[in-house]
Amino acid sequence: MLDNCTIEERWAGVNNLVTRWLEERQSIIIQFCALSGVHELKADADPSNNRLQQFCQQLVDYMSAGHFEIYYELIREAEAFADGSADIASDLMPQITLTTKIAMDFNDRDASTESGLMTLPKSLSKLGETLASRFEMEDRLIDTMHESHREAVA
Repeated sequence: MLDNCTIEERWAGVNNLVTRWLEERQSIIIQFCALSGVHELKADADPSNNRLQQFCQQLVDYMSAGHFEIYYELIREAEAFADGSADIASDLMPQITLTTKIAMDFNDRDASTESGLMTLPKSLSKLGETLASRFEMEDRLIDTMHESHREAVA
């Protein structure tokens, strides 16, 4: 996507991608809180499986964007700066991949069946812990492989 551009253009392009992606993350957090009961559901809210399906679709889209777009561009940016910041990806990517598996298991098992709704509170709790861990690792990737270059391109 960001081929044949200067390092400054690459950084700006990655910054735009990351900003949009983090906005998607915020939406996921809000939906998660509504599903898990952290926030009261509005009287007109749809507490059915439909709401859960929407959350899961957005979660799958977010994770797919991470693996197939964001991480790739962060690594390419870090490699372009050649400052060793790309090394963190080799440490964190296996752990992030594990969180993806847990989230996809939630999507496949808990969100797609009526019996999944029965165990939803416990499953949401595990998913919440997994997402918190994942978001921390993603933030480390962003800080190390992207934000650390902000001054260099200014």
